[in-house]
Amino acid sequence: MEFLSRYVVIVVLAICLCLGYIIKHSINFIPNKYIPLILAVIGTILNIWINGWTFTPEILLGGMASGLASTGTFELLRNIVKSKTDNTKAEITTQASEQPNQQSSEQ
Repeated sequence: MEFLSRYVVIVVLAICLCLGYIIKHSINFIPNKYIPLILAVIGTILNIWINGWTFTPEILLGGMASGLASTGTFELLRNIVKSKTDNTKAEITTQASEQPNQQSSEQ
């Protein structure tokens, strides 16, 4: 956890998260397998820019970690939304299957 707080730059992560979403959903000619590579490069460039165009190994690592962490963040958010959607659908299906049984028992 210390690694994340030391090297992941939240601003770079957020920008890369937005750019990754745009690439995934709007630019069809880029295969999904290249998105982490693109975001690692963009994260590095952003981190160098934020640090006044200086380049050190820590800045390189922070940019790459932030760019790659944005892909993990996207997957995490996607799975959370998917599980909530699946739970809602399961509740609706359960309620719908219980209603005919209640109607037949009332007759």
